[in-house]
Amino acid sequence: MRYIKKRNDLLHGYIIPGVIALFLTLFASVAILSLRYSRRNAAIGVLTSDIEQLAQIFKKINKTSKIISFDHQKNWINFLQIKKGGFKGSEIGSMNLVYPKKWEGPYLKDNPTYQSKEYQVVRTQKGYFIVPGEGVTLPNGKVLGKDIILDEGADIEQLVREKNGLMSGDKPLALKINVG
Repeated sequence: MRYIKKRNDLLHGYIIPGVIALFLTLFASVAILSLRYSRRNAAIGVLTSDIEQLAQIFKKINKTSKIISFDHQKNWINFLQIKKGGFKGSEIGSMNLVYPKKWEGPYLKDNPTYQSKEYQVVRTQKGYFIVPGEGVTLPNGKVLGKDIILDEGADIEQLVREKNGLMSGDKPLALKINVG
């Protein structure tokens, strides 16, 4: 009888709490991994959605007002909230237009940002591209401006095909825009 009592004490004293602790640890680990995966997917969704929306806006602007060029190699997108008639000349922000009077803004209520950094239009030898802002950490862990340099010679079309570049899963993190 003593042996059975000792065995029950052992079972209730160590094994059951140990199994419960193991189960709770496993449950917490799965929850944390699931949360990380969900956050990563949400980040990809925000990035790709913003970039697609901006590409559509620039397509519309080019159709109505004809974009000639942008002033710099890297241009922050911080001018799409300007109202029709809210500027003088043919330049809105760093964007130069052929028909500024056909501007139909505002196109957005607020400047789009990701990780508190404005998106940008980058000029390369192969054209203009909408990309996340300088200093943004991409879902693949690369940092724009540090790990991925988007200078005049950057091949963004190639980077969009690379998982360690501007591609996340099957989603591009940069889109080309037509100018002129």
